[in-house]
Amino acid sequence: MNRRTFLGTATGIGGAVLLANGCSNEASQPEPMASRTIPAIGLQLFTLMKLMQEDAVGTLRQIAAIGYKEVEFAGYFDLDPAEIRALLESLGMTAPAAHVPIEALQNDLEQVLSAAQTIGHRYVVCPYLAEDQRSVAQYQAHARFFNEVGAACNVSGIQFAYHNHDFEFFETDGIIPYDLLLAETDPALVAMELDLYWIRKGGHDALTYFAAHPGRFPLCHVKDMAEDESITTVGTGTIDFGTIFAQGEAAGLKHYFIEHDHPADPVGTITQGYAHLAALQF
Repeated sequence: MNRRTFLGTATGIGGAVLLANGCSNEASQPEPMASRTIPAIGLQLFTLMKLMQEDAVGTLRQIAAIGYKEVEFAGYFDLDPAEIRALLESLGMTAPAAHVPIEALQNDLEQVLSAAQTIGHRYVVCPYLAEDQRSVAQYQAHARFFNEVGAACNVSGIQFAYHNHDFEFFETDGIIPYDLLLAETDPALVAMELDLYWIRKGGHDALTYFAAHPGRFPLCHVKDMAEDESITTVGTGTIDFGTIFAQGEAAGLKHYFIEHDHPADPVGTITQGYAHLAALQF
């Protein structure tokens, strides 16, 4: 399948009780700041693509044993949608989203939506645009098409979303394609799944987009960046997920999917990434 192919701990400030001349005077003190954690840590299954292809059922069981509660599919690995749903339920997991190539959205949308409803997806996500699909005119056409797909998804009780890479942030004929997609798609029909690595790789800042487009980002990919700007295991890189997630409520964030495109040790990567996010407070 062709797709490209949280942070320091926030600590409450305590007050003090002052005692003087035998009298107690309670000092004015702020309420401790309530810290938050990720409600359910998810995994984009592209991270374990080879293992999923070899043994999808066994790999999903291993993912559940680590502690993951949500997964995002990238293909179904020859499993029937009803079988996937039953397996996830038996493991105490859900699959809120799936990546679906634009070609399937163009040619097999009815089948895509039927599978999504059966499995229980709440989001269908277009994950990638090929290099020959990235002119300004093509982005404008994509925006119109995404609105159409979003309307069809809504009828089925599903939200359509788009997942970015870095190239959407590179200026093309004086236009930032990601800005074009945001401007020319209906927020009620097209949500955004923000990949936190790729937006930074593209030279832009997640918080700037959260502030400019509140509520537009219900999904994100939690992917870390090494000092050399390559992808690295979540928690070992340079991205301050805590600062980003502290603005998650305004952004609309509901689902956080760990991802690594080409991990040398896939199981080790997702185990360490899970532990990092499980310990994160923001």
